[in-house]
Amino acid sequence: MSREASKDRTTKETQIRLRLDLDGGDASISTGVGFLDHMLELLARHGRIGLEVEASGDLETGAHHTTEDVGIVFGQALDEALGDRSGIRRYGSALVPMDESLGECAIDISGRPYCAFDASLPDTSIAGFDTELTEEFFRAVANSAKLTMHIWVRSGTNAHHMIEACFKAFARALREAVSIDPDEPGIPSTKGTL
Repeated sequence: MSREASKDRTTKETQIRLRLDLDGGDASISTGVGFLDHMLELLARHGRIGLEVEASGDLETGAHHTTEDVGIVFGQALDEALGDRSGIRRYGSALVPMDESLGECAIDISGRPYCAFDASLPDTSIAGFDTELTEEFFRAVANSAKLTMHIWVRSGTNAHHMIEACFKAFARALREAVSIDPDEPGIPSTKGTL
């Protein structure tokens, strides 16, 4: 069973091409936002997913549109790659330290979009990436993939480390949630659908 998806999205603000393989592969990321590229590379590596992203956007206005739209397209590809959700574990969680920072993520591939983001990130910019864009990315993913997702930064002082802990925790939780459960004969829901 193929668990891959390719998505394109073109607006007046961004042009994005993304390919996702839930069962592994290489990462090739180019968004024009170096810090976002770094976080997406971490997502691919720790999520053990194949991820190719080519994005261009109106970076003269900041990284907001590019970051949010990459999140939307990633979520759409994730939704498509999961198919009917048959045989997946559905739930995933991870607690990840990054030096002084500690990030945590819990995911339910529920079919119900919700993102709770609890992180007191310093109000700063990292190489053109405003820290507030972290929540925008995860909210876009949750909405487009129809995930219930809770992300916390339990501690930290360095914005880079705090955001990296979020992305690594998300990657690890996602890896668990999308993995195939050999003991699950169908769709993991009493409703029969997700």
